[in-house]
Amino acid sequence: MARAGFNRRTALATLTMTLAAEANDIDIVTYFRGSTFGFAHHRGITHTFLGVPFVAAAVLLLVWLIERLRLRFGNQEKRLARLRKRGLPADPRWGLLYLLAIFASLVHILLDYTNNYGVRPFAPFSYRWYASDIVFIYEPLLYVALLGGLVLPSLFALINEEIGSRPRKPRGQIGAIMALVGVIAVWGVRAYEHRKAVSALESRVYQGVDPIRVGAFAYPLNPFHWYGVAETPSFYARMPVVDGEVDPQGEMAIRYKPEESDVTRAARQTYLGRVYLDWARFPILETETREDPKRFSVHFLDMRFLYPGQDSAVLSPRLELNSDLQPTAVWWGQRKDSLR
Repeated sequence: MARAGFNRRTALATLTMTLAAEANDIDIVTYFRGSTFGFAHHRGITHTFLGVPFVAAAVLLLVWLIERLRLRFGNQEKRLARLRKRGLPADPRWGLLYLLAIFASLVHILLDYTNNYGVRPFAPFSYRWYASDIVFIYEPLLYVALLGGLVLPSLFALINEEIGSRPRKPRGQIGAIMALVGVIAVWGVRAYEHRKAVSALESRVYQGVDPIRVGAFAYPLNPFHWYGVAETPSFYARMPVVDGEVDPQGEMAIRYKPEESDVTRAARQTYLGRVYLDWARFPILETETREDPKRFSVHFLDMRFLYPGQDSAVLSPRLELNSDLQPTAVWWGQRKDSLR
């Protein structure tokens, strides 16, 4: 975004926007208090419209400190000469930089909104999760577009220098704009195909039952292939959706919802249960009873992450309870977490 034109408006635009675009994820420090606590606060206040101005202010303060150190210890004549050669401004406009930091931070929230994990942009006034589900959590096509927009102009500049061609000043704007256009194009195609997949899922019945709700979740690279989930009162149906056709190869899998019990009701009331079920869209709680001594293990799953062909899903913790239905341990994969 900076190379697309903002770095021609003020010095330090690239540094400020790069830091601001990443700063929302500072909430990762909450994982130091445990996986469940971190999970509860990930994509929290730093990913909200209320928090963005404060995130941007913190970034701007950091950039100001970096600039003070550079002015004190750096070679200013060499720096100014380099900026003049590239046709870039030498002086920072701090008000504009603050606006650019806000903009970059908002774009971070937009990017997180496009995948199926989601964001809570209106917290603390509303903790509802929003997700468009149009891209995979790591979409290679977006990386190709963005890295191409950064690398190719530098490669062409090196070629121009080798053949003695006079470089354009400053370079990279066209490549950056084309990269952003590529990102928007990927979003557009995926949004259209996602809507088609969701409509196809909504139009079907599953074992003679109308769905309560449905979801379509992306695979990487292929915008025409989706993982579909349909919820009914008693089960979840999981199937591929290919170019708007539901389950073309007859691969639908049914996962029945376990009956509610004292164990699952107790699990829902724990800190992990409240946090997880607030976030999960297609939740299922599976109980395993163990003897000697008697205890229970409750596995939390969200069907949107249990892609076909997988035996386990990411973000699927396990809660252990004793015979009195009191929580004794929380496990995230092989990692034991602390209880609150």
